[in-house]
Amino acid sequence: MASSAAFSPAAASFAAVKKEFGLSRSVASRPFPSAGKSRKPASKRIVSVMAPQQTERKPAATGSVKNAMTMTEKILARASEKPELSPGENVWVDVDVLMTHDVCGPGSFGIFKKEFGQNAKVWDREKIVIIPDHYIFTTDERANRNVDILRDFCKEQNIKYFYDIKDLSDFKVNPDYKGVCHVALAQEGHCRPGEVLLGTDSHTCTAGAFGQFATGIGNTDAGFVLGAGKILLKVPPTLRFVMDGEMPEYLLAKDLILQIIGEISVSGATYKSMEFVGSTVESLNMEERMTLCNMVVEAGGKNGVVPADSTTFEYLKDKTSKPYEPVYSDEKARFLSEYRFDVSKLEPMVAKPHSPDNRALARECKDVKIDRVYIGSCTGGKTEDFLAAAKVFLASGKKVKVPTFLVPATQKVWMDIYALPVPGSGGKTCSQIFEEAGCDTPTSPSCGACLGGPRDTYARLNEPQVCVSTTNRNFPGRMGHKEGQIYLASPFTAAASALTGYVTDPRDFLQ
Repeated sequence: MASSAAFSPAAASFAAVKKEFGLSRSVASRPFPSAGKSRKPASKRIVSVMAPQQTERKPAATGSVKNAMTMTEKILARASEKPELSPGENVWVDVDVLMTHDVCGPGSFGIFKKEFGQNAKVWDREKIVIIPDHYIFTTDERANRNVDILRDFCKEQNIKYFYDIKDLSDFKVNPDYKGVCHVALAQEGHCRPGEVLLGTDSHTCTAGAFGQFATGIGNTDAGFVLGAGKILLKVPPTLRFVMDGEMPEYLLAKDLILQIIGEISVSGATYKSMEFVGSTVESLNMEERMTLCNMVVEAGGKNGVVPADSTTFEYLKDKTSKPYEPVYSDEKARFLSEYRFDVSKLEPMVAKPHSPDNRALARECKDVKIDRVYIGSCTGGKTEDFLAAAKVFLASGKKVKVPTFLVPATQKVWMDIYALPVPGSGGKTCSQIFEEAGCDTPTSPSCGACLGGPRDTYARLNEPQVCVSTTNRNFPGRMGHKEGQIYLASPFTAAASALTGYVTDPRDFLQ
C-alpha cells in the first residue's frame, strides 16, 4: 500500500520545480539546493517502559562532525552532500534504489511520461527495481493489465531489474518472478547499509533492517524520482528503542513490534525515524530484523533502522558485490525520546481488531473463537516465519482445527519450505510438517490476501470471519470483507491458534 512523502516536489507544481532546476524534460545534472531548514530543540525525555539490562554502546565509526547525528541524519546528510543535518531541514536527496510494483508502477510511469516527456529516459536504468507481487494470481483483467504495463515500460527503458511473470498457471516456470517486493529486495541484493532506498509501498521501511534509509513514497514522487534520481525530504527526528535481555523461546520479532506499537500508538512515531538497538536486537537474524522494521509505518514512522553489524554483513556476502559504507549514530546524538524494554519479561502479543495498536496478551484472548489462520506477507511470510510455525506444529503433534493458509513471500521461501529441514524434526521439511498438521498446501508466492485484492485472490476473506494473521494491518476490510475480524500475531501464535481454533498463547505448545 503506497504512502506519500510528507514533503515532496509534488506539493508544488512540477513545472515550477523543473524550471528552477532546469529539468525541462531532461534530468537535472547539477546538485539540488537545500529547500530551507527549521531547527527545534530535541526533547531529552526518556520513557522507561521496563527496567533495562545495560549493554555497552559502541561509538560511531564515522568522521568527526560539529554536531552529533543519528544514523538517519547521517545517511541523508551523505546523500544530500551536506556535512551535517538536523531534524526539520528539507534537503534534496540522491536516491540509490527506487522500487515500484504492479499496483503503483503504472501510475508512476504515467506521471513520469507526462512531466518529463513521452520519449524521456529514466535517470538510471540500473537503480530501478520493478517487482510485480500484489495482484498476480487472479483472472481480474485490470490486475493482469497492470503487469503488462510494467513489462512494456521495462522493455522501453531497458530496466535491468524487472522480475517478470508471464505464465500465471505455474509460478515455477517463471525464473525471473520473485514475489513480495520487500523480501525480494533483500534476497536479490538491493538492500545495502548507508544507502537510500525508496519504494511506492509503505512497507518499504522493511529495508531499514540493513542499516539504510528506506521509506515509502507516492506515485507522484516516484514519477519525479524516475526522471531526476532525487527527492525532496524533510529530515525526521529519531525515536530510539533499546531492547535488552534474552529473547524467550516463545517470542518473535512480531511480538516486539506489536508491543512497541501498542506502547506508542499508531500515531506515536508520525514522521519520525525509529532506531532499534540493544542486545536483543543484536541477537536477531536478518529476517527478524526485517519484521521489526516492517511495521514502523503502522506506528506512523517515516523509517525504521537497525545498525549494520556482522549479521548484516554475513547476509549480504553472497547477495551484492557493490561496495557500501555503514553509518552509526554518534554517542551524543540527539533522540526525541528513548524507550527501554527488558525483552525477557515480555509475553506473546496480538493486535485485536481493528487497529495494530489494539494490543493484548495472547493469553488474554483465549476465549476468542477463530475461523481461519493466515501465515504470509512481507511481515510474516519469510523462511524464518514458516520455520517458526512448523516448530509449533511439530511440538504439538496435532492437526489444525481451522483452515490454515500458507502464502510464501517469494519463490526462494517456497523452495525453502520444501527443502530446509526443521531443527529437531529428524530431517522433516516445513512442507511435510504442514501436511501432517492438515494445513493447506503452500500456495504461489505473492502478497496474497494481505490487502484483500480481487475476489478470487487465494485465502481472501470473502465472508465476515475471524482470522489470526501474521500480516501487518487489521483495519476493516483489509483482507477482504469489511466485517472480517483480524488478529495480528506472530507465526508462533498463529500456528498455536490454528491447532486449537481459538487465539492461543504459543507457550501452550512450546513449554
